[in-house]
Amino acid sequence: MSDRTRTRLGWAAMLAAALVCVLGAWSYAQARGDGTLAYAKGRDAALADGKRHLARLTSMDGRSTQGVDSGLTAWLGSSTGPLHDRLESSRKKDAAELTASGATARGKVTDAALTALDDRAGTAALIATVDVEITPRTGKAGTERKRFEVTLARTGQGWKVKALEALPVGSGS
Repeated sequence: MSDRTRTRLGWAAMLAAALVCVLGAWSYAQARGDGTLAYAKGRDAALADGKRHLARLTSMDGRSTQGVDSGLTAWLGSSTGPLHDRLESSRKKDAAELTASGATARGKVTDAALTALDDRAGTAALIATVDVEITPRTGKAGTERKRFEVTLARTGQGWKVKALEALPVGSGS
């Protein structure tokens, strides 16, 4: 092979490499600005926040006044809107009842899915299955399976629970 042919092949290889780099950069720029990517990130954030807050709202340490106070504070931190207002207004009554019961509950979200997401309005709906391990002050501990329909609202601190509705386990919704 002559030097001239090698030089031409070298230039052709560099041109092909430059073209691949340009196409790669263009493809990356298109994907980065893609609305579906932003929507997917919003969906993932709403789902993760919703699951975390639902687990908090189904958990409570009733063994001590301090545990109840900490649990109620966590409930308020996980909620917004009407649910937050209701929890705040009933806090003293709830604290007395929970301390008196002495029971401990630990919620674990076993499955969850968003059923709706309006990223522009900052609202989402979630359905979830939660296993709640309940340990009474006296007696045998047990686990209850619960289903919830959750309304989420986006706040300055991420997605929080705006409404919470328990669903019968055998329901079709």
